[in-house]
Amino acid sequence: MDAPEMTKEAVVLREDQEGVTTLWLNRPRQYNALSEEVLTALQQALETIAQNEAIRVVVLAAKGKAFCAGHDLKEMRASPSEAYYADLFNQCSRMMMTINQLPQPVIARVQGLATAAGCQLVAACDLAVAADTAQFATSGIRFGLFCSTPAVAVSRNLSRKKALEMLLTGDFIDAHTAEAEGLINRAVPPEQLDEAVQQFVEAILAKSAVAVRVGKEMFYKQGEMGMAAAYEYASAMMACNMMAEDALAGVQAFLDKRQPVWQHR
Repeated sequence: MDAPEMTKEAVVLREDQEGVTTLWLNRPRQYNALSEEVLTALQQALETIAQNEAIRVVVLAAKGKAFCAGHDLKEMRASPSEAYYADLFNQCSRMMMTINQLPQPVIARVQGLATAAGCQLVAACDLAVAADTAQFATSGIRFGLFCSTPAVAVSRNLSRKKALEMLLTGDFIDAHTAEAEGLINRAVPPEQLDEAVQQFVEAILAKSAVAVRVGKEMFYKQGEMGMAAAYEYASAMMACNMMAEDALAGVQAFLDKRQPVWQHR
């Protein structure tokens, strides 16, 4: 009698609960390295989530001890061609940009090590909460490879000199340093990690979905503009936002000294 066929577990798991979707990186034995399969699964999940207005917040988490150790070096070493590497890094960059372009805020739940593209993944998320035992590094320089794509996200979180310190030395920083330098929002004891993430989730869920969606889009677009263009764009966005039902209701509730009741939740 043939042995039963083993079912391969998905490399990205999804949980949905009351307007919140949690995506779990699920390669714990490989320290949740970003293989091509993982990048594809994340891309597909994010694109699906973007179309679902019932989802208000996304949490990006990971199984096992490490959050994400970056790209899968064994997979990369097996295909040593410039064309392959270009396609791989473009695929990864597309996924990172999709996080920024997603209508919903994305919160990184960092329970452990985040290095190279894993550190980039934390930086790409809108918010990040980490266990105070977690460590971060852009460590490619240690192996002769400057973390160029991680530098894009990291340099948009940290000051230039702090970002370059990480990129040029490959040294690890702890969670409290990451918080102080702007890579993450909170560093908390491991047993308080879920509670700290939930505080952000609840704070966002309590706000107008329209305002959150418009605000995230505006924030990233204005960051790529000169100041005059940014103010022009922000003014137009704010005027448009003011015409939304939620904004009109929110202003009236403030004037009436009562809690607003959002039309779009």
